[in-house]
Amino acid sequence: MALVRILIDGYSLLHGWPELAPNAARHSHQAREALLTRLTRYRDATSVPITVFFDGQGAPMGTPKLPSSHALEVLFSRAGQTADDMIERTAYRIRAYGEVLVVTDDYAERDTVINMGGFAASCGSFIAQVEAALAEMNVDLKHHNRREIQRFRKP
Repeated sequence: MALVRILIDGYSLLHGWPELAPNAARHSHQAREALLTRLTRYRDATSVPITVFFDGQGAPMGTPKLPSSHALEVLFSRAGQTADDMIERTAYRIRAYGEVLVVTDDYAERDTVINMGGFAASCGSFIAQVEAALAEMNVDLKHHNRREIQRFRKP
């Protein structure tokens, strides 16, 4: 059975990926925007829907509205709940529809998801997976563009 959704602890992934927005604070809008841009490209390469969970009592004041769709959903926890709570609840609810992958560096969270029958990955291994998929997509695009140029080149 294929993955039906990837659930990501947003701040955990941001802390493990310092190359994203290197001059921005890890909890800043710029860092979140850089993460979502990279995840959108990954989602385009793999076609697996992604939900990114951020801790916080809703989006911080003055935060511009982040794009959210079925393909890339962005959620902030409310007062009294954590991103971990939301990830566990979501993983439990959607497991009946197929396999789910949770990305976090929180060992307890990964163990909980695995015990529910889901898959879990560390941020480091997921980052490597994202970078490999994006590199492969870039190679495919270069080959496609070369073929198209040759096809439309005048004799």
